[in-house]
Amino acid sequence: MSNLKLFITGHKGFETLHFHELRNILSNCDAVINRQYGGVEVQGGIECAYRICLHSRLSNRVFCELAHFVANDEEALYKAIYAIDWSEHLTSRNSLAVSATLSRSNLDHTHYASLKVKDAIVDQFRDKVGSRPVIEKQQPDLHIHLNIHRNQAQLSLDLSGESLHRRGYRIEHAGAPLKEHLAASMIAQAGWNAESASDHRFVDPMCGSGTFAIEAAMIAANMASGLDRGYFGFSKWLQHDPALWQSCIEQAEAQVNASALPLIEASDYDANALKVAKANAARAGVEELIRFSHQDINDLELVDDSRPGIVLCNPPYGERLQSEQGLASLYNALGSALKQLKLAKLFMISANPDLLHRLRLKRSFRKTVKNGPLECLFAGFDIEADVGGKKESTKKETSIQNHEAAKPLLNRLQKNAKHLQRWAKRNDVSCYRIYDADLPEFSFALDVYQSEISLDTRWYHLQEYQAPKTIDPDVAAQRIEWAKAAVQEVFDIDEAQLFCKTRQRQRGDRQYQKQDNRGELFQVREGAASLLINLSDYLDSGLFLDHRITRERVKQMAKDKSVLNLFCYTGSVGVQAALGGANLVVNVDMSATYLKWAQENHAINNFPEGDDYRFIRANAVELLERPERFDIRKDFDIIFLDPPSFSNSAKMADTLDVQRDHESLISNAMKLLDRKGVLIFSSNRRKFKLDEHLLSLFEVKDISRDTISEDFKRRPGIHQCWEIKHRAHG
Repeated sequence: MSNLKLFITGHKGFETLHFHELRNILSNCDAVINRQYGGVEVQGGIECAYRICLHSRLSNRVFCELAHFVANDEEALYKAIYAIDWSEHLTSRNSLAVSATLSRSNLDHTHYASLKVKDAIVDQFRDKVGSRPVIEKQQPDLHIHLNIHRNQAQLSLDLSGESLHRRGYRIEHAGAPLKEHLAASMIAQAGWNAESASDHRFVDPMCGSGTFAIEAAMIAANMASGLDRGYFGFSKWLQHDPALWQSCIEQAEAQVNASALPLIEASDYDANALKVAKANAARAGVEELIRFSHQDINDLELVDDSRPGIVLCNPPYGERLQSEQGLASLYNALGSALKQLKLAKLFMISANPDLLHRLRLKRSFRKTVKNGPLECLFAGFDIEADVGGKKESTKKETSIQNHEAAKPLLNRLQKNAKHLQRWAKRNDVSCYRIYDADLPEFSFALDVYQSEISLDTRWYHLQEYQAPKTIDPDVAAQRIEWAKAAVQEVFDIDEAQLFCKTRQRQRGDRQYQKQDNRGELFQVREGAASLLINLSDYLDSGLFLDHRITRERVKQMAKDKSVLNLFCYTGSVGVQAALGGANLVVNVDMSATYLKWAQENHAINNFPEGDDYRFIRANAVELLERPERFDIRKDFDIIFLDPPSFSNSAKMADTLDVQRDHESLISNAMKLLDRKGVLIFSSNRRKFKLDEHLLSLFEVKDISRDTISEDFKRRPGIHQCWEIKHRAHG
């Protein structure tokens, strides 16, 4: 097989880097290289396979196609395998392993398909020579892999034998280390290579088993990643060329840069992990290239050096917000510790992207990757804004100016932006609404959020209102594409800063459905409050901008007062009350996700959970009916009540309809209100009407107009709001 058809897999998410790495490795080979779904296809001689197995840091497996055929059933599969002359590939004295992947095919049992392949091979040997290969699952002489998709079968030889991430140096590990090819992919994404190693420093302050530092050192020394592997899948293949393979090894050994002196620093708080890392580095032959140190992240001391830094780390993982004590503070400490680097970029993989804001660093890059079964975020941050030169723009080239129908939208966005930007600056408002279906044919809302951490970073949240059934779906789709293009053009932003959703009528359990699962929180500011928003996962961001004045109203009256925040959502009202000097804030919500979000919002403003700041997971309706079950006092000075328009959550015994149920909600809440206290009730339901009976029971003041800010005056019906007090005796 002088001309092989190879298929090389890598880690999902790094396909472009993988393709360019292979193209560089095979630059002196006569090979045709093409990107394919799931990997890279290479056509060339066996030397191509040898070079990839020996030099590729980003590859996982190297498959060599043996046959391609239709397999509609087990008989067709058996016959096609039996028809291959297996004496060209192995002898009856060799060992064999077979694996299979199947999708959308008549054959749907991988183990059974593997057995059929094995049976066909051993039957052929029995028929021809009277003996058969043995089956060996661990390091067989040949590993055969069958892939069937839509009944199209591809049979391949796994030339790597086992995953190429197994370099051979990591016999021990501490914790749950990254696979070496994933670590190498992240290092490549960060920009560390043999050239940059000469004028940059590399830092891993949470090195664990040392994978990042070891891979970085091997790259700096131009040390082939497969030199220390003792097993490859081609070693016992009958078409293996030992002399050519030995020549490839000798060339790789000759290319090692023995004089390399990179500055690579690796530290960890765990002395045992550091011991493991040093042993792994010694096996890899790079222990002299790495400065290992036993340090806690809070006391991190780095070598005094002016070279710009490339920092990579894989911090400990935790389940969601605040679930591991100290995890949030670890992110705080990491961000603070790295600021001693005058010029650097941080790249990290995190299973807790909702804590990334705690780094207090400007994010410059992100992509979703999997680390084993975990969905993680790989993100890059500038430790100083001018690192790496000017960031390449990813804005789409748009021809929006050429569409006459879109020009009114461009004009309106520009007009609104000019007015509201001036208003926002005068009033120290950093998050506000710019556009709200001002033009009927462009029915969407657009909000802008300014990062508190990096003031020159803004995110735009576009919510498309569902088009009426009378509008052609293609027309509606075209208009929203124009809207996206117009927003990018007017505000000079790239795609990463624009988040788009479709706002439909939220009925039934759809109101709770997530839009995405990124889990990343951004930190913004409202007055003196630091607040967290999520622009990707939910229909709303976690901060209702139309209640900005309402929250400020609570803050102004909260001094030395007790506050009950019902249906608290992400706790922004509670935070403002605490900032206003409240002596007790009780936040209540039925959603564990939102309540943890509320806890995090309080924590970043230095109001941790305790006697003064309580968080109760409960159905607010049930709590109002039976407050004694939840240890709720009955003399709150301020109660904030902003229920959803409708809810039928599975956690509730009955549905909630704000129009139907608001009288009982308010009446029960008033039982918990001090005689001199105030209840603030609000509803965003269109055409909501306050029950007149309440006017006879309590003092009711409509403050709707007073709580609508400048950015919502184009839509004054966004909410209705009342202050409700007990009537004075006599």
